[in-house]
Amino acid sequence: MLAALRELAQAAGNEILTVYRRAEIAVQLKADRTPVTEADHRANSVIEAGLKKLDGSLPTLTEESRQSPWEVRKEWQTFWLVDPMDGTKEFLGKNGQFTVNIALIDRGVPVLGVVWAPVSEVMYYAQRGQGAHKVSQGREEAIATRKARKDRLTLVASRSHAGAQIEQLQRRYSPERSIGMGSSLKLCLIAEGSADLYLRDRPTMEWDTGAAHAVVREAGGAVEAWNGSEPSGELRYNKENLKNPQFLVRGDPQFAVYLDPSDHQD
Repeated sequence: MLAALRELAQAAGNEILTVYRRAEIAVQLKADRTPVTEADHRANSVIEAGLKKLDGSLPTLTEESRQSPWEVRKEWQTFWLVDPMDGTKEFLGKNGQFTVNIALIDRGVPVLGVVWAPVSEVMYYAQRGQGAHKVSQGREEAIATRKARKDRLTLVASRSHAGAQIEQLQRRYSPERSIGMGSSLKLCLIAEGSADLYLRDRPTMEWDTGAAHAVVREAGGAVEAWNGSEPSGELRYNKENLKNPQFLVRGDPQFAVYLDPSDHQD
């Protein structure tokens, strides 16, 4: 199954690149005022058709298709969670930092994930009990998170959406290095041991994180809900409200992270 999903993610990426290479890209706004392009729809069609062929018994939850109501979804045990193109702003800015994301969720937990970056041709994938892997320039390798060192921390932050708590995290931990990155690649940097922490204090949806969460999990890290001052349990999926809470990604789950809610600057 994993091999078929990897091929499917690449096929969706090819559809995205067809639009990406155009001189001008038409943009529409969805009901929530977020941008969407032809590339999103083309990738979504490829993935939905491929998943039905792979296993038509499993339902699919994808950003670019009508979502099933909670009355239906609450009965789901296992389902596909898809973001056909994560990082639309990066896509429109043509910096290459957008990804195709396919995850398998079982009882609220991501047990399989594929993240494909079509421009750089880098893939991350993981399956429960089989570890996490990266493929780059035709070379495949197992990846793992690293042990955090307080005096040599690397933080990763959203290139387009960084909130006030990110600044607070930087003040408290004085990282040696901070990396701005788009899409689910932020989580993948932690999975491969290139970064230590990623705090997300701005809104995201379940499909934004599912696939990369699976990769971080198998690489030895943790993706946890964030209550404003500390982690509060692993991020869960197929909630009635599909919005994620604030969350923290730690490569080293033993590294304690705490922010004082009173420590803020106007």
